[in-house]
Formats: sequence, C-alpha cells, structure tokens
Amino acid sequence: MFKGHDCGPRWGCCCHGHHHGGFHRHFLSDAEKKARLEEYLKELQAEVKAVEERLKELGEGA
Repeated sequence: MFKGHDCGPRWGCCCHGHHHGGFHRHFLSDAEKKARLEEYLKELQAEVKAVEERLKELGEGA
C-alpha cells in the first residue's frame, strides 16, 4: 500500500491525524473492552454448549 511506511490495515491508519469528519480514536475504552469480552464469552459458551450436545449425540449412537 504505502511502501516504506508502517501503514495500512496491519499497522493502522496512515492519515496521520487528518481524518475527515472529526475525531478518530485509536484505542478502546475499558467499557468497550469489557463489552467486547462479555460478548466473546457468550459466543464461547454457546460453542461449548453445541460441542457438548454433539458429544452427547455421538455417545447415544455408539
């Protein structure tokens, strides 16, 4: 993308603070981090439940 610079999706924004449309924050607040972690936990718990149900199904068929 921008050869020779640490720019792009992997390294972050290359606009050097010149965002159109106002302020652009680079870091999440603690509340946002907590909300994302809580959502991730719910997703993991749902996946664990699905795996447990599948194991139960496989056990009944054996």
